[in-house]
Amino acid sequence: MRVVIAEDSVLLREGLVRLLADGGITTVAAVDDGPSLVAAVEEHRPDLAIVDVRMPPTHTDEGLRAALTVRSGRPGFPVLVLSQYVEERYASELLGRAVGYLLKERIADVAEFLDAVRQVASGGTVVDPEVVLQLLSRQRKGAPLDSLSPRERQVLALMAEGRSNTAIAARLVITEGAVEKHITGIFTKLALGPAPDDHRRVLAVLAYLER
Repeated sequence: MRVVIAEDSVLLREGLVRLLADGGITTVAAVDDGPSLVAAVEEHRPDLAIVDVRMPPTHTDEGLRAALTVRSGRPGFPVLVLSQYVEERYASELLGRAVGYLLKERIADVAEFLDAVRQVASGGTVVDPEVVLQLLSRQRKGAPLDSLSPRERQVLALMAEGRSNTAIAARLVITEGAVEKHITGIFTKLALGPAPDDHRRVLAVLAYLER
């Protein structure tokens, strides 16, 4: 696998390069701003871009805007956002198939991080539960999300991580049948249509959260 890294912190950028190398992943370019990310993807045609949200010159949303530029030219190009912040403004445009959004301070296991990199590169979706919770908190009182039970919210968060029914059942120590029942309840309460696979489930949930 070949990746491009866009991160303005030198220590973190170099640390990611070494961490990925230890996992058998080659970094073909490591840059520190949005325009350089766009140029590097065009030049190297990598399998994945790992992107910080805030980079020079304004340190606001340059990373995400550069990622959107890349995906406009290469629809579906895998992007893993790795940041300290949840930038809600572009969530509906960026989050989807072949996208990950992880918070730096919540990554506690290198193996799990490398698994997330590989999952996104292969077309999967991985979203930190905290990102989902922050989106949930934006919903107004009385919205359909308020009708979800605590267990349904747990299932929703795990769905957003890209977990299968089997994985959700194992995490919550319940049966797969119970998971299916909770998922049916979630989609009924959120007025979402059928979603037969994991990617479509995540996309549907995130699309609803960004309405």
